[in-house]
Amino acid sequence: MGPLWLLALIAGLSLFGFAIGRWKSVALAREGRQPMAARPAHYGSFVLVWTAIPAVIVLILLSIGRPYIADHAVRAHLPDNVLADETNLSLAIANVEQVANGLKTVTPDEMQNIKIGVVTARSVFAKHGVPLAGDVEPYQLAAAISLNAIRATLSDITDVTVSLVTALCLVFAFIRIKPRLRARTAVERVILVLLILASSVAVLTTIGIVLSMLFQALHFFSMVSPANFFLGTVWDPRFAAAGSQESGQFGFLPLAWGTLFISFFAMLVAVPVGLFSAIYMSEYASSRVRSVAKPLLEILAGIPTIVYGFFALTTVGPAIRDYVAVPFGLGTSGNNVITAGLVMGIMLIPYVSSLSDDIITAVPRALRDGSLGLGATRSETVKQVVLPAALPGIVGAILLAASRAIGETMIVVLAAGVAANMSLNPFTEMTTITVKIVNQLTGDLEFTSPQTLVAFALGITLFVATLALNVLALTIVRKYREQYE
Repeated sequence: MGPLWLLALIAGLSLFGFAIGRWKSVALAREGRQPMAARPAHYGSFVLVWTAIPAVIVLILLSIGRPYIADHAVRAHLPDNVLADETNLSLAIANVEQVANGLKTVTPDEMQNIKIGVVTARSVFAKHGVPLAGDVEPYQLAAAISLNAIRATLSDITDVTVSLVTALCLVFAFIRIKPRLRARTAVERVILVLLILASSVAVLTTIGIVLSMLFQALHFFSMVSPANFFLGTVWDPRFAAAGSQESGQFGFLPLAWGTLFISFFAMLVAVPVGLFSAIYMSEYASSRVRSVAKPLLEILAGIPTIVYGFFALTTVGPAIRDYVAVPFGLGTSGNNVITAGLVMGIMLIPYVSSLSDDIITAVPRALRDGSLGLGATRSETVKQVVLPAALPGIVGAILLAASRAIGETMIVVLAAGVAANMSLNPFTEMTTITVKIVNQLTGDLEFTSPQTLVAFALGITLFVATLALNVLALTIVRKYREQYE
């Protein structure tokens, strides 16, 4: 039937279970022999939960296991020389899957002709609009036939198992409906478990991200010394040397310097402008101006970063080059740190402004009234009372914006270039860690080469840095909230 039809079946039987569960509870209540321990809707929800959740769990487990079983069936028909070639094994399996998809379009007579060798599988597939890159080997044909048979069998098993589990659970839940059944408690426990699982998604996602990068990063450090990586000053991965004994140089310091240098100029723009905007909107602007200015300012946060990159490439970069860099002899390129930092800072303004505005607004009104009552002016109140009270939250907002700046990619590619340099001149081309991660993973190299694995080492390093900034920011904000709420 397919997953969608199975989900529709589960949903239909679950709703049917809710209806009959509620009907049975109403019937038992009319008999009046024993008082009901819950309301009719709770009994209906009890049947619905018992019908839907076990069936969905079984469907998920079977869906997860099917690809592994199919992969094992394909590998059983591959020759030893193909299995021994780890580099091209995934390509061989992909070719078998392509042949298997093509076999679904052929007729039984054409299939028989292919088996006895009257016609080639490639010619038959081409007639049905399924092109192949090359001729079909005998082992590929056998593996594809086995793959289709296994998939059909697994599909039938899934349909029967899920349907049977859904029906049995429905009957089981319906039979359990008694006057003394605490259906409300059972349903609330299930809801509590679902809420816990939902809250665990972020933690599990973080763990998955870390593990996906950690193992590949450890593989990279088994080929390249961590000291040479973290203390190296030359970035020269040498893609042309991939597969040879000469792996190139993977100095991390030029990328770290470019990331910090560009982020510094971005924060130099975002923090003053964003903070002053927040102070104006929270302390000086009228409600009408605030209702218009704040949404307009926050529109900047919704602009795609590629648009900011185009703005830097076509407008900001040439202007800085023509009116600043070239006249003063500081550089000749429109791609430089200043361009990327300025445009990135504009992008970060709404992050700093919106968060700071909310934090300043949350400062108790009594502090302002007390300061004004003692004779302080509004500006003195803002400077000596409001900002010190809101400072922990403002620092947290700035750190969150800094972590966003460190992870930016598209603006840097278009505005600062891809050259890994270490220079104090902000009018030269530089690059960041995220840009090099993209460069190292956009190519035809296998994941066994250090030229590709270095991206995971860069990724785990960047992850640790941004995670530390986020934790620090959240710690400061939490301390602020505990103090003033």
